[in-house]
Amino acid sequence: MKKYWHVLGIGLQNNLTYRFNYLTRTLFSFIPLFAMLSLWRTIYSANGPGHVLSGYTEAQMVFYYILVAVVDVLTAVNEDDWQIAADIREGNISQFLLKPMDYLWYRLWLFFSGRLAFVMMAAVPLAVFLFYFRDYCMAPASGLALVAFPVSLALTALLQFFLSYSMALLAFWVLEISTFIFILFAFEYLASGHLFPLDLLPPELQQVLAFTPFPSMLYAPIGIYMGKIQGAEVGWHLLTQGFWVLAMYGLARYMWRRGIRHYSAFGG
Repeated sequence: MKKYWHVLGIGLQNNLTYRFNYLTRTLFSFIPLFAMLSLWRTIYSANGPGHVLSGYTEAQMVFYYILVAVVDVLTAVNEDDWQIAADIREGNISQFLLKPMDYLWYRLWLFFSGRLAFVMMAAVPLAVFLFYFRDYCMAPASGLALVAFPVSLALTALLQFFLSYSMALLAFWVLEISTFIFILFAFEYLASGHLFPLDLLPPELQQVLAFTPFPSMLYAPIGIYMGKIQGAEVGWHLLTQGFWVLAMYGLARYMWRRGIRHYSAFGG
């Protein structure tokens, strides 16, 4: 375990070297967010005060996107998949076949260090953003939401990482994986709740998405916090998130074993 704490420290130092990039990335990420907030505020103002859309008041809709920004800062995978694919293409993983260090856990701790560095750099602009929209900010919907939200948030981060890690391992077989990454990002952006709350979708489509990992990658923690997911549904969504985390972890292990055999054969 000590060696992975060392990886965390090294990763944090390396990430803080590029702290200006983190800061600018955070600032530019608020631009589309402000656009979405302006759009929804215009929609609600056009329908008159007190208008409710799929169970969301104007204040709740604005707060939903505020939570999207917060969850993204804490859980999103930035460049880990690209770095993993580069390690495979350039042969850097060979050293992990000779050392007593698991590459998956090595990358996971680097992911943690990247999130920690990003949070440190994003704290000030995020605080300014939250202060600006302070009238829309809400407390957790219940005591259960207060307890379940951080658990769901942790599962979201793990799911994001394991899915991206599995996608990056396609580099064992495919020279360029950017197309696959962009396709996954597009599906995630639409089906996880980034673009709009999943409550706005027809019930039939929501049921279809329930069989995919995408709602667990963003909507679940937000829905729990806001009380859109209540009671026994909270436990069910946490179990669903846990299932997808284990499934993606198993997929990552399977692809690594298959990829290493292919990698070893290719390298002679």
